[in-house]
Amino acid sequence: MSARKKQTTLDIVIPVFNEQPVLRAFHEQLASAVSALPYEISILYINDGSTDGSGEILEDLQKTDPRVKVIELSRNFGHQAALTAGLDASRADYVISMDGDGQHPAAMIPEMLRQAEAGYDVVLTQRLDEPSTSAFKRETSALFYRLINLIGNTRIVPGAADFRLLSRPVVTALRSMHEYHRFLRGMVAWAGYKTVILPFQPPQRLGGESKYNLRKMVNLSLDAVFSFSLVPLYIGLSLGGLMLVLALAEMIYVLSFWVTGSEAHLVPGWSSMMFVLLVIGGFLMVSLGFIGIYVGYIFQEVKRRPIYLTRSGRSPTAVQDAEPEPASRNGS
Repeated sequence: MSARKKQTTLDIVIPVFNEQPVLRAFHEQLASAVSALPYEISILYINDGSTDGSGEILEDLQKTDPRVKVIELSRNFGHQAALTAGLDASRADYVISMDGDGQHPAAMIPEMLRQAEAGYDVVLTQRLDEPSTSAFKRETSALFYRLINLIGNTRIVPGAADFRLLSRPVVTALRSMHEYHRFLRGMVAWAGYKTVILPFQPPQRLGGESKYNLRKMVNLSLDAVFSFSLVPLYIGLSLGGLMLVLALAEMIYVLSFWVTGSEAHLVPGWSSMMFVLLVIGGFLMVSLGFIGIYVGYIFQEVKRRPIYLTRSGRSPTAVQDAEPEPASRNGS
């Protein structure tokens, strides 16, 4: 008698930070979207240090829905760290990450799984801006993707969201990347697995306000630039080379007066000297600033602090080692 084929498993990872007004409605939508799927499903909510009633709601969901598992982080570590905690805790054949505000439509999950069963290891979703999206947000988003694709060695799909499906090999690859400053969109692209893109129009939030303010978006952009490109260092080197060329040109210009016997026409100019000093000083400060940022990133990496901590005090390594890896997709 042949062994029974193992049922394919699916983990859905959802970071949560102060989403009390929408959590119950979101869970109802998600449960409805996945109820008919022929998978063994776990729903992993990562409570990223919420200070409202989100924790209590998650406890209730865990009691009423056996598929729900809650991971409590010790404080707010940020969206990318919370996603990492979910990926570390996942043990399924497929892992889908999505936000808990309703703007990542759960109705797309069946199609994402169909693409994965067709052989794709990464199913990315690409957010299409609505006409109601502010011009500032559209332009800054477009500028960011143009910049990171221009200066980086890894192409990142414009509008790529953290709403994605990953196969087990991709999750294992991401778990081997231990950098402290994380930009998962870039890390997934860098891994290079077979990818398909599904565009989507984001619905309105179920309630509340977006937690991704301008400061957090700037910080994420800096993590992306300085984690995936050395171009800022080359900019500093280029500026230094330019200053040397200008200094050589200035030296030749001054020497030309002495060679032609016209040194009497050389009138010392305080303003021009100050201008040159300010320009050189500005370029030096920019270059040193870039170097300082990279040194700061290196300093934070070599300390080897965990990316997140759970309320139990367990480190990421302890979370990863809590359970064995799953069997392969074919159940062998």
